[in-house]
Amino acid sequence: MAQCEVCGNEYDKTFSVHTVDGAAHVFDSIECAAHVVAPVCEHCGCRVLGHGVEADGHFFCCANCARQVGIESVRA
Repeated sequence: MAQCEVCGNEYDKTFSVHTVDGAAHVFDSIECAAHVVAPVCEHCGCRVLGHGVEADGHFFCCANCARQVGIESVRA
């Protein structure tokens, strides 16, 4: 059995996520995986679990949050 790196749960159905930088992570749930691999909106701080918005090298959960920090080149 493998152990989730976030919650420490030992589980026979863990899964691995390999990030673009080559790091490998082991989790027992999507929730735990999100805590490690999902980007955080730079305006409101929520985890970006959907498409989100990337502008000028910054990540946001939506176009509205990007506009709140002055990035006008995004559309909803």
